[in-house]
Amino acid sequence: MPEQPTVALPVLGSRPAPAPPRRRPAHTLTARAVLATCAVALVSVLVTALVAVPLAVRGAERRDQEALAAQARLAASVLRVSAARQRDTAGERLLRQLRQQDIDVYLIRAGQVDRPGLPPQVVTRVAAGRDVSGRRLVAGERALVEGRALSGGDGVVLARPTPSGPWRQVLRSLWLPLLAGLAAGAGAGLLLARRLARPIRVAATAAARLRAGDRAVRVPVEPPDEVADLAYALNGLAAALATSEGRQREFLLSVSHELRTPLTAIRGYAEALADGVIDADGVPATGRTMLAEAEHLDRLVSDLLALARLEAADFPLEPGPVDLTRLAADAERTWSDRCAAVGVPFRVEAPAGPVPAYTDPGRIRQVVDGLLENALRVVPPGAPIVLAVRPAGADPAAGGVVEVRDGGPGFTDDDLAVAFERGALHQRYRGVRKVGSGLGLALAAGLVRRLGGGITAGHAPEGGAAFTVRLPGDPYLTRTSA
Repeated sequence: MPEQPTVALPVLGSRPAPAPPRRRPAHTLTARAVLATCAVALVSVLVTALVAVPLAVRGAERRDQEALAAQARLAASVLRVSAARQRDTAGERLLRQLRQQDIDVYLIRAGQVDRPGLPPQVVTRVAAGRDVSGRRLVAGERALVEGRALSGGDGVVLARPTPSGPWRQVLRSLWLPLLAGLAAGAGAGLLLARRLARPIRVAATAAARLRAGDRAVRVPVEPPDEVADLAYALNGLAAALATSEGRQREFLLSVSHELRTPLTAIRGYAEALADGVIDADGVPATGRTMLAEAEHLDRLVSDLLALARLEAADFPLEPGPVDLTRLAADAERTWSDRCAAVGVPFRVEAPAGPVPAYTDPGRIRQVVDGLLENALRVVPPGAPIVLAVRPAGADPAAGGVVEVRDGGPGFTDDDLAVAFERGALHQRYRGVRKVGSGLGLALAAGLVRRLGGGITAGHAPEGGAAFTVRLPGDPYLTRTSA
């Protein structure tokens, strides 16, 4: 039969991908990185200023205080000179030098200060023979004060006004480092943003190509680790999409072939009947053949619909307590005659008592019938088919196990890995041995999962394949035993 061309069908209910929003410069990663680094630079400068300015102001005041103390000691030593003429000459020269340095000099003679402005406490302390050091209000202004006592109630006090607004002066000098910090932050942010945004732009371009249907796109893997993880994820997504679409194409081709076979037979017999080629005696046989092919076609369509609805939330399920021993006995009455008609021994292995499980009886019987039909299709005459049921554990609430084994050709280990994928075994063995549509095992696996159980494929002791279905126990029995 010539191969039919592949037609790409639209997915029902799909919507076109939304267009990407218009890019706004303020919302780009580059702009945000630049703003972030500028903010960090600004905060760093301000924090440095908050820490350094008080230290600088206190250090400057301490140096001024120490310098003023040294000058006060010098003035006191000059004024202690015994010779009055020498003392007066040196003292006047020293006073002129101090005043040139904006230092006010107050002389105390016999407990009286030579001019007003000095606090009385300072005058009293120096006249009492004690030195003074610190900051005081002198003539209504805050000033650094250093006083030295002389003999006889005399003394000298030096006062230097503290500079007004040291904070303001220091902060005025911050504009240059602040500007330099902001410029460095902007430059660093720009470089950082370009480095961070480049792999993101590459990934976005690759994702857009994937959305457009290009499955060969790959993203280069490069450090750092987060960027490498993103590249691995996108590359894995592209590979998975390519594999999935390849399997989907193969599945559609297989299903198309399976649907075409009964349709071709029905069409051929219908044309023969319409042309009068078949005589009256052959009409009943022709009708039976057409009916069988129509039933085959109906099963295929039903399987396709069931697979399409399997993951839907409204898929009908009616779970309840089920005796698997009784289910096996019902299946034996149906399948023993069918197997005997083609020379295949059919055997049921079940315990004498019930095997309770909690499942949908109609759906689990659908699974069992599907597995038995697959086995009957491939086993040769004389090879057995076994339907076995047993408890999953010693506790009646543990659930049950249903097993279908056969003496057919069986599967390889590679086959077991893909046994429940749609159309996988059909694609492998089409033309090699009898195969079905490739839907039965996928449908059985989906049904078992929806019923809360599990299904596995393996090798049977009879020489063929073995399919094991594990079903959950009755929750009522669990509560009763508890």
